[in-house]
Amino acid sequence: MVILVTGGMGFIGSAVVRHLLATTDAVVVNVDKLTYAASPEALGPWLRDRRHVHVRADICDAAAMRAVFAQHRPDAVMHLAAESHVDRSIDGPAEFIRTNVVGTLVLLEAAREHWLSLDAARKAAFRFHHVSTDEVFGSLESADAPPFRETTRYDPRSPYSASKAASDHLVRAWHHTYGLPALVTNTTNNYGPWQFPEKLIPLVALNALEGKPLPVYGDGSNIRDWIHVEDHAEALVLALARGRPGETYCLGPRQERTNLQVVKAICATLDRLRPDPAGPRERLITFVKDRPGHDFRYAMDPSAAERALGWKARRDFETGLEETLRWYLDNEAWWRPIRERRYAGERLGTTAA
Repeated sequence: MVILVTGGMGFIGSAVVRHLLATTDAVVVNVDKLTYAASPEALGPWLRDRRHVHVRADICDAAAMRAVFAQHRPDAVMHLAAESHVDRSIDGPAEFIRTNVVGTLVLLEAAREHWLSLDAARKAAFRFHHVSTDEVFGSLESADAPPFRETTRYDPRSPYSASKAASDHLVRAWHHTYGLPALVTNTTNNYGPWQFPEKLIPLVALNALEGKPLPVYGDGSNIRDWIHVEDHAEALVLALARGRPGETYCLGPRQERTNLQVVKAICATLDRLRPDPAGPRERLITFVKDRPGHDFRYAMDPSAAERALGWKARRDFETGLEETLRWYLDNEAWWRPIRERRYAGERLGTTAA
């Protein structure tokens, strides 16, 4: 089996590629143009494995995508390539529309052309799996509001979530109009090793290790549901194998925390693993002006997906967080050059303000 993975050098994509290569016999064609957040190192020895093929290409390049399908003749597509940082989407929305909307359109058309060329058996077995986010559903306005489900209406609030909502709609339209056997998964905040340090957990962890302020938007009461990236990768591969075309699967671990709870947990865990002579790291917490249009709460009800896929997240948040922080402590050689040359932790997303 040949599986085409887009964005396979990114944080979630690389976890998917590792999982596929470690648990299946599939050949993985990894299409990634190597943007600022890509980390080929995340694939480790799999990077040069004979079953891994990297194609450096932009999903917005129609000719390049048609060539990838023509050369490698994939049996399935897992589409993860995306611009994903909300703050960056506030500062530069056009790139999010280009990659997440236009790129998905280009990929769908290349996949449809390829799918139509297959014999009956391969055509029936083909899948296009589009990986999306809980942010397309908008904001839950209270801590006790029912969580998002597969039938929740879309209500995106940021340029990022609007671009992902548009891509979700395109995928469903290509299924219903053209018959392309496509499915969508939506999930919660991911964390784990190899995450680019613009996201909350690595940003706070690395600032804490360096004795820098730990920025918390508003009063820190915003709530997110946190899934370890390796649990998510396992769910995505199961969705590809067991999911039904035309369906949506909401993937979540039921691990809701306020942003302030997450930051305090990072401080407490680092204080235990690597004490700071200057004192407990909670002293570094700094409340900053809230993000423009900051959604209050995201949460998923994964019950339907758990039943359909036979999957449930393995890690509780505390276990996963400690694993993650130990990884960052042990892998300074990876994150230090990023902090020094690519992203030093400066605040993004202030354009709207």
